Amino acid sequence: MSAGGSIGGNMGGKADVEMAENPFEPYIESLRQQLEDQDPLFLIGIIVALAVVVITCVFLKYFLSSKTVRSAVLLVGLCDSGKTLLFSRLLSGKFKRTQTSITDSSAPYKAKNDKGSTWTLIDLPGHDSLRPQYLEKFKSAARAIVFVVDAAIFQKEVRDVAEFLYMLLTDTVISRNAPALLVACNKQDITTAKSAKLIQQQLEKELNTLRVTRSAALSSQDGSVGGSVYLGKKGKDFEFSQLSMKVEFLECRARGKGEEEGADIESLEKSLAKL
Repeated sequence: MSAGGSIGGNMGGKADVEMAENPFEPYIESLRQQLEDQDPLFLIGIIVALAVVVITCVFLKYFLSSKTVRSAVLLVGLCDSGKTLLFSRLLSGKFKRTQTSITDSSAPYKAKNDKGSTWTLIDLPGHDSLRPQYLEKFKSAARAIVFVVDAAIFQKEVRDVAEFLYMLLTDTVISRNAPALLVACNKQDITTAKSAKLIQQQLEKELNTLRVTRSAALSSQDGSVGGSVYLGKKGKDFEFSQLSMKVEFLECRARGKGEEEGADIESLEKSLAKL
């Protein structure tokens, strides 16, 4: 064989090797040529469309994950409002002697609905010195907040109840996540108990007063400063209907006339089933 034939054979062999190493080269070159021939506006449109798809996927992932995380139902309220007994009734339906809580208690709660939804029910301490730290710990996970009110002595505690509610409703995390707010007017078995409607009306008046007295601190343009948001709508008396979250006032009794009998938490269970 001649030297030329040998060289040609070697070059042909090298080309075959290169083709074997990169079999997609002709397709890539063809695609590159087609892209160069396209209108620049068409290429920009493709890039924008791809960017929209990527951003949408990221948003959906964030939204769905945040919905999954918020699966807690927080039981909050002043001391001796009946939170811990209500916690026991929701979980087992049974009466349980309780004492003032100094730490949180949690357990899975299966809602009474067709889906069989399961939430984490968390009973938070009611003492004013403990509330902030436990609320800070669990507020991001709250799908719903059950605010328990002692309806029997509400007139004496209306100011304290309103101040606690004000702290909750002006919290930036709670305002952003907008969990359902269920105000459980407990101890309806006692003759001095106020109705849910009256408690709602009085709380709206008290919260409106609190908003006026604290408005000087809310000086930023969007009404938020120092970790708080403006309560309700500016220029209008406060009403719960102005909030971005779902708010429901309901009546219940965790104890009843007897320890095992007379309790009525059906309205609360129905509301939790709708979460």
